[in-house]
Amino acid sequence: MTDDTHTIRSGGLTATIKAQGAELCSLMDGSGVEFIWQAGPAWPRHAPLLFPIVGRLANDELQHRGKTYRMTQHGFARDSRFAWGERGDSRCTLVLEDSEATRALYPFAFRLTATYAIDEAGLDVSLTIANTGEETLPASLGGHPAFNWALQPGVAKESYALTFANAEASAVRRLDGGLLRAATERSPVSGTVLALSESLFADDAIIFDRIESNSVRYAAGQGASTGPWLKMSWRGFRELGVWSKPSSAPFLCIEPWRGYASPVGFDGEFSDKPGLMHIAPGAEEQLSYRIEVASS
Repeated sequence: MTDDTHTIRSGGLTATIKAQGAELCSLMDGSGVEFIWQAGPAWPRHAPLLFPIVGRLANDELQHRGKTYRMTQHGFARDSRFAWGERGDSRCTLVLEDSEATRALYPFAFRLTATYAIDEAGLDVSLTIANTGEETLPASLGGHPAFNWALQPGVAKESYALTFANAEASAVRRLDGGLLRAATERSPVSGTVLALSESLFADDAIIFDRIESNSVRYAAGQGASTGPWLKMSWRGFRELGVWSKPSSAPFLCIEPWRGYASPVGFDGEFSDKPGLMHIAPGAEEQLSYRIEVASS
């Protein structure tokens, strides 16, 4: 155990979390399969937390009561050091609270708590935003876990698919300069199955802003029972992003979101931005996702 990281275990499953960003940086099973992307030149992160925004604001600027604050893509939580709360064998908690540094970027009082709990089948990630101030807290929150693509050496990336719990026929959204396009696009999902290829991400992330499912399975062979696989499920999140880089990047991000980038043309008061939560003073919002994994 170090002050920078903490590893939790159950059965043969281990997960390692960093204080920097409260970021999950490893999820490995007893056979040695690593499910989390180990960062690298293609993308230097593992599974950042997105707060207090998901995506971008116009000109990277947050407007509040006549003042302008600098707020870059996905917010500051991913680059902030969280304080350790609980550090147990199978569970840990990290906390980020507003400070002089955060209020220079985001003029609101808050407490963001991330709890990681592991069992023999998977990892639960629970996120709580508490409004510790005296005015309504406008915020978004998202997970951004990157998984190895492929999960098994020698397996073609195009062999993999996402299989949703329900059919996903609704149109999807795309980005223009990091902002949400007004126009929608036909869903690339066929029934419940999204066949994966690098070309899917030539136009950046696929954004399911009317997601019907609350879980998705990631595996080779469109749900085949052989080889490593994982299942992500979520509660409280209303959107889902799926992203990779269309340049042979060996990772795939499956991202449960509560919120999304500013629509193209929107640059008004931050609290009026579409997709935000509005948390009353003294109240809190709880969101969670679970990653279940297996090697065969």
